[in-house]
Amino acid sequence: MVSLIEQIDKMTSQNVLVSDATKSEINMAIAVAVSNSALFTTAAQKPPVGPGGFITISRKKLLQNLEIGGAARLNTWVDSMKASSPTHIKSTPSLCQDQSSWILHHPSALEMFEQITKASKGKQIVMFLDYDGTLSPIVEDPDRAFMSDAMRATVRKLARYFPTAIVSGRCRDKVYSFVRLAELYYAGSHGMDIKGPSKGSKYKNGAHQAVLFQPASEFVPMIDEVYKALSEKTKSTPGAKVEHNKFCVSVHFRCVDEKKWSELALQVKSVLKDYPKLRLTQGRKVLEIRPTIKWDKGKALEFLLESLGFANCTDVFPVYIGDDRTDEDAFKVLRERGQGFGILVSKIPKDTNASYSLQEPSEASYGFFATLGEVEKIVAAKAVQSEKTV
Repeated sequence: MVSLIEQIDKMTSQNVLVSDATKSEINMAIAVAVSNSALFTTAAQKPPVGPGGFITISRKKLLQNLEIGGAARLNTWVDSMKASSPTHIKSTPSLCQDQSSWILHHPSALEMFEQITKASKGKQIVMFLDYDGTLSPIVEDPDRAFMSDAMRATVRKLARYFPTAIVSGRCRDKVYSFVRLAELYYAGSHGMDIKGPSKGSKYKNGAHQAVLFQPASEFVPMIDEVYKALSEKTKSTPGAKVEHNKFCVSVHFRCVDEKKWSELALQVKSVLKDYPKLRLTQGRKVLEIRPTIKWDKGKALEFLLESLGFANCTDVFPVYIGDDRTDEDAFKVLRERGQGFGILVSKIPKDTNASYSLQEPSEASYGFFATLGEVEKIVAAKAVQSEKTV
């Protein structure tokens, strides 16, 4: 079996790109909230409802609707921007029913903790954590998304027992400035900038002290250009914030008046039309501009597992916790591997490949992380005691 690392040089040398500009726009629109969408105007046109009350859309159907024209594509962008906004979620009997159904399919990781520990017994747990919305709350100013001291202390304890990685869309240096734990692995820019721990990890070796992988290095000049163009173009939209994440660019619209979202979408579109080698995806009130190479958080997870020596192991148990659409790539990888599981942090039902759920970051810190660490601490203590008695 060819390993992921062995495939990397082949992938980058072939310069794998999505040449169709329309396909780039589809990636952002896949999870559109169809109930509010202009794509389907009559009941007969609406797609079928999947398990748990969630609407499913075929990729071919969405492609056909996106090809209607520029106005339709723009409406799709704005609809998707609305779909990422919790302010559009209203409490209704139907929503409560959907949430109950969703919880049955994605039960609380805290309530299912005993089953989780049984499944991981005798296996090496490896932790993968998103940052925004998982280790820190979602805030209006992305530069002030600080994690609490309690969360930092909990993650530090977690890393004593398990290899632990932060996988974020943010610039790796920015994430490190928030977390400030040198014993962790960091994968910034949606996994396009990976570096191992610099100290304090029993899992590191000499190779991990340097940058492990930067598959999008050739795109840095292009990303710089787009960042400057978007910064200038969006100046006229109050509240818009453009963030340079080294290998990708984020356009935050959390503080933008909803009436200005169409205007912002047009501004972003006008810049991206000149860059067919970049694609647009979307997170929680943020538009993400990324290279079209076949690399994402799921690939980063696989790379890190292989770097740690767990690529083809049956006794590894990866756990990925995240709250965003971009985390779905990692959730999907775990499902396909049939190892470990994904945990989605969300207060509302979402179509997801995660197996379990948590309501908010505090549940992860004071609940799941803390309990997992204590269980491993007890197991480690028993192992030491057993060695002493032999």
